[in-house]
Amino acid sequence: QVQLVESGGGLVQAGGSLRLSCAASGRTFRTYVMGWFRQAPGKEREFVAAIRWSGDDTYYADSVKGRFTIARDNGKNTVFLQMNSLKPEDTAVYYCAARTRYYYSQDSGSYDYWGQGTQVTVSS
Repeated sequence: QVQLVESGGGLVQAGGSLRLSCAASGRTFRTYVMGWFRQAPGKEREFVAAIRWSGDDTYYADSVKGRFTIARDNGKNTVFLQMNSLKPEDTAVYYCAARTRYYYSQDSGSYDYWGQGTQVTVSS
């Protein structure tokens, strides 16, 4: 099993920044891709960004490209999501997820492990 714990959410004004963290523990060697998803009230869960534990490839949703940056610290089994220039439409619960297959995916159903989520609220 793999356990994921997110932190770093909160309330921020539009234009501000937040940094989310996702600490992975357990059988992390089984995972290849780490992703961030978000879900706003009344909406489906959507892909935000993804990164592999190895290599330099990163992937972003068009809505966050240029504003959000995903990064990892392999030594600490931690993935980060730096969110800049936040907008009210970024308000959502943000989830960290891990995928045991090599290729990245934007499909939330293809991720095998999930954190409990952290709330991000951006005020206008």
